[in-house]
Amino acid sequence: MAQVNVEIGGRSYELSCRDGEEERLRLLGRLVDAKAADVTRAIGKASEARELLLTALLLADELDEARGAAARQRIEDAQRIAAMDRYAEKLESLAARLEKPAASA
Repeated sequence: MAQVNVEIGGRSYELSCRDGEEERLRLLGRLVDAKAADVTRAIGKASEARELLLTALLLADELDEARGAAARQRIEDAQRIAAMDRYAEKLESLAARLEKPAASA
């Protein structure tokens, strides 16, 4: 297990992670720290627990929005695929009708 120091809201936390995941943990720490800074700018200084709670809620909100956007994109993609399938069937039907006279000639 690797040890990583992550600074969030001016405090340093020593965290453990799997070997090779250190940079990912540092990146996530920077994201949380940036969001915590946004909270501090928005509400001023509050208790550490309140700041971390608001930070977590903001990150959860962003995650929920991203999940919703991804779900909407999957639905739109499925609709496009279904439309393309319908067009392909129409084209195949048209091609089959166009080939019939050639086959009888």
